[in-house]
Amino acid sequence: MSDRKTLFRNVKRLVVKLGTRVITVRDNALNAERIEGIADDVAALRGRGVEAAVVTSGAIGAGMGRLGLSARPKAIPELQAAAAVGQSLLMNAYKLAFRRRDLTVGQILLTADDLRDRARYVNARNTLEALFRFNAVPIVNENDSVAVDELLDIRVGDNDTLSAYVANLVRADLLVLFSDVDGLYSGDPRRDSDARLIPVVDRITPDLLALAGGSGSDVGVGGMRTKLRAAQIVTTAGGMMVIADGASVSLLDLLDGQETGTVFLPRPGRLTDRKRWIAFAPARKGAVVVDDGAARAIGQDGKSLLPSGIVEVRGTFDAGEIIDVRRGQETVARGLARYSSDEVEKIRGLKSSQIAPALGHPGDDEVIHRDDMVVL
Repeated sequence: MSDRKTLFRNVKRLVVKLGTRVITVRDNALNAERIEGIADDVAALRGRGVEAAVVTSGAIGAGMGRLGLSARPKAIPELQAAAAVGQSLLMNAYKLAFRRRDLTVGQILLTADDLRDRARYVNARNTLEALFRFNAVPIVNENDSVAVDELLDIRVGDNDTLSAYVANLVRADLLVLFSDVDGLYSGDPRRDSDARLIPVVDRITPDLLALAGGSGSDVGVGGMRTKLRAAQIVTTAGGMMVIADGASVSLLDLLDGQETGTVFLPRPGRLTDRKRWIAFAPARKGAVVVDDGAARAIGQDGKSLLPSGIVEVRGTFDAGEIIDVRRGQETVARGLARYSSDEVEKIRGLKSSQIAPALGHPGDDEVIHRDDMVVL
């Protein structure tokens, strides 16, 4: 299905992510013209009955500009200070732009803990839904002024992943990543004159991930890997994603069918809210490795994971935590463990009738019940 207008005709809610290089110009000043353009698009979409949330980068960059910093700070307190200054500048720019179009904005600052903890996840979702009911536009960013873990691992495009989480939180039909790259290419267009834009991706394969290179690559390539990660999150949940040039493409033209950038098609079916959280909550603490029979029962037959199919336990986790299910190095599913890692180690490879004697007390037949598991 390559007709973009047909593909997007039923979009009723979208998330748009604006990269730092889209909303800042020289010396890290905010690109007021682009922010005004986004406000125009969101207002016009509202008139069509389409809701939009904005995930914005640029807080650290804007703060650097206001503080007169020519190079990105390396110390965590200085990075957080730049983020604190820049966040207020960002929100003021969005507030003024949207107010000129009679729209109210609401600021949402998230950390990994808000996405990892189920209660906080639900609270964030409810807050975003309330903003939509009040006809306000959510403006979302990572809370870089307090989130030390995130700052220690900042890479180009890490707000790509945040925007995918937000798309899942609000059950968006479409995620649009506006960036300084205009899509996914068959090679690095800066080095390969034969590299071609890939207009449609229906499945993210290992070969496709290899095109993006590693996270240690330079700006364009490193950023593409996080964009593909975002695409995995969104499309697995049943949504669509587009990577497009943030300097020249408008949301209106995109939804009206402009053939630009790369569109990632959804997997069949849509995950429930709870299974979206299970599938993509960050920072899982452990994993179990299963044999081919268990992997087949989970992936093809929709069965629960039993101890008999587990051959190895990796990491440390408690009962009730989300863990990966792997076949070798491949993650085939994720789910809520009914046992701790120590308990799984005692019962792995055993039949159901052997669980109680091994543990010294009665226990569940399943290590992960199918209702608590998402096949990837």
